[in-house]
Amino acid sequence: MRLLVTGGAGFIGSHFVRTLLDGGYPGHEEDRVTVLDKLTYAGNRENLPAAHPRLDFVRGDVCDEALLRSLLPGHDAVVHFAAESHVDRSVHSAAEFVRTNVGGTQTLLDACLATGVGRVVHVSTDEVYGSIDEGAWTEERPLLPNSPYAASKASSDLIARAYWRTHGLDVSITRCSNNYGPHQHPEKLIPLFVTNLLEGERVPLYGDGRNVREWLHVDDHCRAIALVLDRGRSGEVYNVGGGNEQTNLHITERLLALCGADASAVRRVADRKGHDLRYALDETKIREELGYAPRIPFEQGLADTVAWYRDNPGWWKAVKHRTDDLGRKGREGTTTS
Repeated sequence: MRLLVTGGAGFIGSHFVRTLLDGGYPGHEEDRVTVLDKLTYAGNRENLPAAHPRLDFVRGDVCDEALLRSLLPGHDAVVHFAAESHVDRSVHSAAEFVRTNVGGTQTLLDACLATGVGRVVHVSTDEVYGSIDEGAWTEERPLLPNSPYAASKASSDLIARAYWRTHGLDVSITRCSNNYGPHQHPEKLIPLFVTNLLEGERVPLYGDGRNVREWLHVDDHCRAIALVLDRGRSGEVYNVGGGNEQTNLHITERLLALCGADASAVRRVADRKGHDLRYALDETKIREELGYAPRIPFEQGLADTVAWYRDNPGWWKAVKHRTDDLGRKGREGTTTS
């Protein structure tokens, strides 16, 4: 199989590509991969092998239809990670989120139709459902996004579904809970807090820290995507949860302990506009249909992630300290979803 992976130099996309090239997904040991990535602030060519006989890298924009039409012929499937994903940035300015997440998805799907690429996995987020006080969302839950980022992803999900229903394109959608792991951009909560603590800086905690998220190691998420690519049903949505609910306050306390800091390192900041209180996914469907289950216990995964950032300061310092007004603004508050 030959795959086009959009956004494949980002956090989740690059993990998927590295694992595939390392033979981590049964049946894909000989696959060739083309990565398309614009290399914005969140994309990093260093997240991928410098050279690999089964990897081709193209720097480009998922909104560039001419480029997509030239790249796609000969590919069997697309795994679509490319997206603007930082909630705080979307609150500050939503235009790029609409352009990339909505327009980019539509452009990609049009190009797939034009070039005969039939199979697409569209990677989305649990944030499209909004906030839930109790229980967990099934895939049939109405979409009620509350941030510009979540709204742009909900829109892209609906466009993907429409191309399945209208054009018969073989599209499956995944919606995951909060990811964590190595190579995550330090604007996100866990790497932001870890890198701040490693540099002796305080960590900014939104509000009272009671917001609840499910946490999923990036490796578990990418295994689920591979299962959906192989056996997911056309037109279906698959929730990919971690089954591990944590408050932001508890995450902060665990990171303080792992980094050898105490509560004096926490700085309370005003809550984000429209901050969702709780997310929770019902992942019964992907478990029963595709045999998925997360493998990495949260405490182990969190400790391993902290250790990776401790051991790889060259990677995150270069990313974190780029001169970027929005990046600095993001570091003034927590950056979890």
